[in-house]
Amino acid sequence: MKPLGINHYLEAAKRSAEWHKNYISQMKKCRFDTISVHGIYSMQEALDFNQGSIIEPIYMSTSQSYRDSDEMEAALSYQIPTWCYSRIANPTIYYLEGVLALLETYGSDVDASCIATSSGMAAIQTAVDPFLLPDPKNPSKPINFVATTKVYGGTFQQFAIRKNEERHIEWRKVINSNDINEWENLIDENTRFLYGEMPSNPGQAFFNLKKVIELGNKYGIPVIIDSTVATPALMRPLALGADIVVQSVSKTLLTSGLGIAGAVIAKKNLTSNIDNPEMKADFCMYSKQLPNRDNGPNLSPMHAILALNDIRTLRSRVDLQSRSTMTVAKFLSEHKHIEKVEYLGLESHPLHKIASDYLWLVDSEYDEQYGKKINRYGHLMSFNVKGGAQAARNVFDAMQRIWRATDLGRIKSVATIPAISTHSQQGEEGRKLADIPPNLIRLCVGAEHPDDIIADLDQALSVLDGKKVIFTSPEYSAGGASSATLRK
Repeated sequence: MKPLGINHYLEAAKRSAEWHKNYISQMKKCRFDTISVHGIYSMQEALDFNQGSIIEPIYMSTSQSYRDSDEMEAALSYQIPTWCYSRIANPTIYYLEGVLALLETYGSDVDASCIATSSGMAAIQTAVDPFLLPDPKNPSKPINFVATTKVYGGTFQQFAIRKNEERHIEWRKVINSNDINEWENLIDENTRFLYGEMPSNPGQAFFNLKKVIELGNKYGIPVIIDSTVATPALMRPLALGADIVVQSVSKTLLTSGLGIAGAVIAKKNLTSNIDNPEMKADFCMYSKQLPNRDNGPNLSPMHAILALNDIRTLRSRVDLQSRSTMTVAKFLSEHKHIEKVEYLGLESHPLHKIASDYLWLVDSEYDEQYGKKINRYGHLMSFNVKGGAQAARNVFDAMQRIWRATDLGRIKSVATIPAISTHSQQGEEGRKLADIPPNLIRLCVGAEHPDDIIADLDQALSVLDGKKVIFTSPEYSAGGASSATLRK
């Protein structure tokens, strides 16, 4: 067979890129729910390449075969789109990346791309590491980044240990993230980015994002936001001017709990004081083709399709869980054994007003049920039990409908004690910085009826009145022990 020549493949890639660009522009005009359901998977792709499958296929193959040496050369030099190797690119993962880029920029003219990763922690590393390289003109010049302390425990460890302690990259800590002066006082010419998590896990920290974005623009540095708890159903930082969004896809997006995944969504032509035009032009494509190609924090196609299927119902699910969480939070705020409830939806919360400026149920004004813009505050809340750490453990141990686990964002309600789980490794000093007292219980409300969650909380709290709770499984089950073993 006569080779087709490299120009044939370059021209074909050009036509394909133009078609996909036009299709994505059409999808950007659709409503949020339509994008969630369809993403960027088109009917034409289904009929031409995928046997007419109406659901995105799972491409489990590790690599792509090429027609000839010209196509391989063009592909592996990144002159044409390619699925050369699933560590770099894969069609199923591409569909996940496409829908997340559209959802995070919904309602705006922001052009963004996405790179999916093997976990939320891999997503954080992918988002921040390209900014933390030494200046080649002055390699001994110190580097720092400014980030809030009220973050997920894994994020705290990555910043405090992996970056600050091991690589000597200074983490300048923002204690009160809603104090814009505190942010600005920590910035200097060596600051590489600003980073915040909102709402924070588990403390519900929140801040005026627009003012932080103004600071980023003023000093020419990117603003990176972990929006895992809010998801694009409630807040889209890129549309407000942020540069990069981090999602632990494992959580609210992949609500079934059947997979682990992360994602970085970055706007094109982002702000940075680093002289790297390719990175700034398309951060996610740069990361995909260079650092992540070499470091390999890739996502599996199976987990990508699981995430895609859960994302299809994102808006209605977040609405339901938000409403239920508000009901539960109101119950706990009036309970005699509760010291404090942290939920941004409560009017008594000190950050309620600022959160209400940012957290809106997307497209609620077009919803027949509402017909206007309405606030929703998500599924995550926490509460402090009166009586200290042991009282909190007693209540926690008495839960029978709410699962005891370190997970969040599940379709089932899940609780944990952060001081002995998600934030245990950062030590007492680190927990004080993150405002994680030992009597705090984090609760993520699922899709059950709120009356049943309240009933479980009520009976669990009754142990503090001396009432005996009958545990469903009093025996300790070692990992892998079967129910048959427990019955013996």
